[in-house]
Amino acid sequence: MNERALSMRLERVAAHVPAGARLADIGSDHCYLPVALMNRGVITAAVAGEVALTPFYAAERTVRENDLSERITVRLADGLAAIEPGDGITAVSLCGMGGERIRDILDSGKARLSGAERLILQPNGGEQPLRQWLMDNGYCILCEELLRENRFYYEIIVAERRPPVLYSAEALYFGPLQLQQRSPVFIAKWQRLLRLKQRTLADFAQARRAVPEAKVQELAQQVRWIGEMLAGHEERAQ
Repeated sequence: MNERALSMRLERVAAHVPAGARLADIGSDHCYLPVALMNRGVITAAVAGEVALTPFYAAERTVRENDLSERITVRLADGLAAIEPGDGITAVSLCGMGGERIRDILDSGKARLSGAERLILQPNGGEQPLRQWLMDNGYCILCEELLRENRFYYEIIVAERRPPVLYSAEALYFGPLQLQQRSPVFIAKWQRLLRLKQRTLADFAQARRAVPEAKVQELAQQVRWIGEMLAGHEERAQ
């Protein structure tokens, strides 16, 4: 993967960045996404934020080698601290980290957001608490994607500030739009997870004294939700 040939995961993230956007890519790593979008003429300006020196230098090198130093600013900063008021950011991307980490970055950096930005989020797990934060902070989920690449499942969540939306506990768990669409990759993911969670629940039953009851009940609830969702899908398919 490089700035000319993005991974499938980043290509799908790129597809949700609006034309003419001013993008803040937080945790940009090599800055492949902003550079690719700039070279394609999709965005007009970008900030690439990195908290660690090695990826910060890598991002600077990618920008420099593509002669984009006047249009893409690379900043060494923690989370949304990379965004400054004069940047005029209209889209924020956070990709390739846990959903809880993305949630914490958004929460601690709320003051840096105007509320008009589109959020394009690609969590590696932890989607439920991230969706909970979005709902609690007045964001509406506009689009959700699920793809499989290199044996891993990746979710993309696109959200904007809209009139408050209340999602059910199941919708926060599965993804409200994915629950409606139930794509083949969505069904395959949850069939696999159901088997894994059933196995874990059986292991818990053998070692119940070592596992907090609340944890057992939470897992049992998830197994019920997944089982009911898949059973409902099979009925609809018949």
